Amino acid sequence: MKKRIIIVGPAYPYRGGIADFNERLAREFQREGHEVLIYTFTLQYPGFLFPGTTQYAAGPAPEDLNIVRRVHSINPLNWLKVGREIRRQRPDMVMIRFWLPFLAPCLGTIARVVRRDKRIRVVGLLDNVVPHEHRIGDRLFARYMIRSLGGYVAMSESVLSDARSFDDSLPHGLTPHPLYDNFGPKVSREEAIRVLGLDGDTRYILFFGLIRDYKGLDLLLRAFADERLRGKRVKLIVAGEFYSNSDTYEQLERELHLAEHIVWCKEFVPADKVRYYFAAADLVAQPYKTATQSGITQIAYHFERPMLVTDVGGLAEIVPHGKVGYVVKPDVAEIADALVDFVDHHTDEDYREGIVEEKAKYAWSNMTRQLLDVAEKSS
Repeated sequence: MKKRIIIVGPAYPYRGGIADFNERLAREFQREGHEVLIYTFTLQYPGFLFPGTTQYAAGPAPEDLNIVRRVHSINPLNWLKVGREIRRQRPDMVMIRFWLPFLAPCLGTIARVVRRDKRIRVVGLLDNVVPHEHRIGDRLFARYMIRSLGGYVAMSESVLSDARSFDDSLPHGLTPHPLYDNFGPKVSREEAIRVLGLDGDTRYILFFGLIRDYKGLDLLLRAFADERLRGKRVKLIVAGEFYSNSDTYEQLERELHLAEHIVWCKEFVPADKVRYYFAAADLVAQPYKTATQSGITQIAYHFERPMLVTDVGGLAEIVPHGKVGYVVKPDVAEIADALVDFVDHHTDEDYREGIVEEKAKYAWSNMTRQLLDVAEKSS
């Protein structure tokens, strides 16, 4: 049955993985015959809270999506106004994206105002409940958010457990992060090497995405300095904007004498360039110290690249060790052992069959089905 669905969360003109996800999810709902409207922000983060260079995407707005800018993250009067505006439209389901306690007062209040109409089902899609980088008030805000919802869907067991610790009585579901298949068609390694200006005779390990301390780039740099890798034609690509102090990593590069072994791209990688980095990579490394789930994993699956992940949060749930890559502890020695084993004994082709088999589990239709199922059970 065709439903009217409103998604509340980042979308164009905002950039980043969550915005990309919400737009891709909207397209999947539309493909299934539903009517979709996205409510995004007029102000998402105050400038002093945003660690990057810009919150905004380059290029024109997507022509196939209905996106309106309404939500102001720090204006309580706006929250009430937006909640009433959504309620007047009487959608069948409102899906609210939650990933940061800072936004709980805003998004939770909108949810509570909308739910005054008992016919509207309000479901949260949870990236994180308790964040990687803890701040005072996180748990209080997270509790307010969870208890504002009619139900929720998490994308990893650890996030589901966190949400249930605040309210286990609500309808809930678990669905892994779907594939990021919206970065254009695959390209050959040869084309990627040419576009990026790399050496075609060198193998590349890729660390991709926004650089924050919890993502363990320091562990990867120390592992990459292992003597067993010296003299081999292998380099590390670090591609992403720094959201933490870059001096720490640059100093580590100097201390470990890695300057000739690292290719830096210290900026946000636009969507139309993502495919080149993954096509050039022989292995994608995610040496996270803490995690819930990661969109990087799902980009790697889409481009059929083997992965090295650490056994934290939900990463090991979706990267079977030995089948699509490596699962190791967030430990320099274990990361180094895995890198050496891959470089000495494997290529990406060794994991291709396993990756193709596993990626079939992460269809977007699984996510839409779960959200609608939870909405049906919610009140």
